[in-house]
Amino acid sequence: MHEDEVAIDVSLVARLIADRFPRWAGLPLRRVESSGSENALFRLGADKVVRLPRHPRAVEAISHELRWLPRLAPGLPAASPEPLGQGEPGEDFPWPWSVYGWLEGRNPIPGALEEPGLLAEDLAAYVRALRRKDASEGPLGYRGVPLAARDPFVRDALAQLAGRVDTAAVAAVWEEALRTPAHAGPPVWAHGDLMAGNLLVAGGRLSAVIDYGTVGVGDPAVDLISAWCLLPAEVRGAFREAVGADEAEWARGRGWALSIAVIALPYYWDTNPPVAENSRHTIGEILAEAA
Repeated sequence: MHEDEVAIDVSLVARLIADRFPRWAGLPLRRVESSGSENALFRLGADKVVRLPRHPRAVEAISHELRWLPRLAPGLPAASPEPLGQGEPGEDFPWPWSVYGWLEGRNPIPGALEEPGLLAEDLAAYVRALRRKDASEGPLGYRGVPLAARDPFVRDALAQLAGRVDTAAVAAVWEEALRTPAHAGPPVWAHGDLMAGNLLVAGGRLSAVIDYGTVGVGDPAVDLISAWCLLPAEVRGAFREAVGADEAEWARGRGWALSIAVIALPYYWDTNPPVAENSRHTIGEILAEAA
């Protein structure tokens, strides 16, 4: 998926485990099929997962998550990854890596949710709980910046998508989002990437939220992206009401969802079909809503 991505396989991970955590050497080890673009996942035994960055830009998120996740996880209404150990760079692998407790569940599928109304309630409860965390010493979120900071990247992606999506319609919605008033309140905690690949469900309900590499403080509107990249139109209003988003925040959330999808689509068009498909889905939902 990335030009600077390193090769990671079972034999490499087995050597890393044996060297750093010999007590776990010999446990069954298998790759976890995932559309994640930043980290490779390997299930270790029955109750652990090994997570390794695929490329240099993903490395900082590992230490960021390990620093902030223990402070944020208590009290959240969905399970979070539990760090069990941190691996060091070695001869076979150049970056830090980590071992977490395994979380049961599966990724929700847009367009095939078992309980969309209940999932909308659960997501809203998670967003509200995270926003209540003390943000006074929190780091700026990866996506905690004003929406306008995304403009050059959206324009570049739209140029690449000419002839493949309705770029004029997308640009019109994007320009409307840019005219929305910026976040005027104090910085608030946001996960920053509440897409299907970072959510686990069981029985249709939200059971866990994973990958806190983008967590930080800033404009919390980014945590509304699930409304378009995951939830169907008929429950968006209930999700918005449960979160308590006003017109401006809702519009910025839509802008965030659109910008993430538009930027990801040309990059992953051929290399990550699930991400590309979700990007097309998100763009379609937003354009249908604007029609």
